[in-house]
Amino acid sequence: MSEEILINVTPVETRVALVENGMLQEAYIERTSRKGIVGNIYKGKVVRVLPGMEAAFVDIGLERAAFIHASDLVTNQVSPDELSDGPKMVPDIRTLLREGQSLVVQVTKDPIGTKGARLTTQLSIPSRYLVFMPGVSHIGISQRIEDDNERARLKAVIEEGVAAEVDHITGGYIIRTAAEAAVADDLLGDMTYLHRLSQSIHERMAKAPAPSVVYQDLPLFIRTIRDLIRPQTEKVRIDSRESYHRVMEFVQEFVTEFADKVEYYPGERPIFDLYSVEDEIQKALSRKVQLKSGGYVIIDQTEAMTTIDINTGAFVGHRNLEETIFKTNLEAARAISRQLRLRNLGGIIIIDFIDMDDPEHQRQVHRMLEKMLERDHAKTKITGVSELGLVEMTRKRTTESLGQVLCEPCPICDGRGFLKTAETVCYEIFREILRVNRAYEVENYLVMASQNVVDRLLDEESDNVADLETFISKSIRFQVEPFYSQEQYDVVLL
Repeated sequence: MSEEILINVTPVETRVALVENGMLQEAYIERTSRKGIVGNIYKGKVVRVLPGMEAAFVDIGLERAAFIHASDLVTNQVSPDELSDGPKMVPDIRTLLREGQSLVVQVTKDPIGTKGARLTTQLSIPSRYLVFMPGVSHIGISQRIEDDNERARLKAVIEEGVAAEVDHITGGYIIRTAAEAAVADDLLGDMTYLHRLSQSIHERMAKAPAPSVVYQDLPLFIRTIRDLIRPQTEKVRIDSRESYHRVMEFVQEFVTEFADKVEYYPGERPIFDLYSVEDEIQKALSRKVQLKSGGYVIIDQTEAMTTIDINTGAFVGHRNLEETIFKTNLEAARAISRQLRLRNLGGIIIIDFIDMDDPEHQRQVHRMLEKMLERDHAKTKITGVSELGLVEMTRKRTTESLGQVLCEPCPICDGRGFLKTAETVCYEIFREILRVNRAYEVENYLVMASQNVVDRLLDEESDNVADLETFISKSIRFQVEPFYSQEQYDVVLL
């Protein structure tokens, strides 16, 4: 499998595209005016404690106060084994926090919609191969490293590094997937870097006022090199000379083995046109995903969850109905896994596969979905196929989806996706005139509405308008307002 990373940098935004086998799989966008804050560390001030929710709001200097749950506080004070026993182990939030108290926190989830950022007091500082967690003694290993011998080797290297530490900084480590096959010197070099960084953060904590930022994560184009580049990555192309030089400085210091894979792209053709990335991003904003067979997938994102529906569409198959349904579901499973990554959809996801009678077909579709999601950088959890043909899954959400970054609710329909028909608006106008007529003494009425509504009032509804004028014994005039939406209207008393 070939893999390339394209990085487009402009003064107003940075965009990253992960391309596998010539097809866009993931897109990341960071705008100068609205940068992501996941991973940032703040010294905040508790502004409100909510015992009924076992949570508190913390001012970290953003427009909206951030949110922290008691379970994200006590991880510093209680062992993971104690927390795993259940909610009863979480102490009363009032014993942990008080209003006005200063608190050092890290953002685990960006503000999304009307919700503020999600916080934790368990700090974690990432590098290329490791994540350092101050104040913890645990050493963990990514579950994606499956070889037992490699897991044992990596753990032994880190344990040896911990035993050789001479400074006073203590902490635990998580060995990242990228550490697989990494040499001991590189791992120990990461440990040294993380200790220096942790010491610097600790010093800033003591001096910083509340609220203020103590540590900011790397910019997107450098985070990409730290988190996404892998041995199978063939090329990383960057279209900004300045950003290319900054990336090369980072690569030569921390990941020298990838230095020959990073290149500056000076081409006249925009870098995102190389693999039709712009077109794929535009398609990812649509509800409908067309399948090659003729079937299609409908994706609807709501505040609570994302629902996905599969239809055979124009695909009629060749053998029988069960085979047609099976092939459509298999193709849909591959498309859905890509769309989840591309659109950065998270939270609860419900997939309504077309009903399959054959248990073996259900198993193969489920396995295909699992296999395709193994490439996903976000953590996912999938249930089996239910009797209704539904698959429930979760995908870790830390940032806004692609649609939330690029779009806003339609001002015409207010995000519903539907408009009232002209007929419906006409009948609303009739009811409004009757209501006003009972309340006020007026001589005539002027109705101001959109072109479609006025056209219908003067044409299909003309008999109803005449009957209404006779009933109220008053005349009704109409005026087109070109800037009104179809649902907007005003009844003016004359």
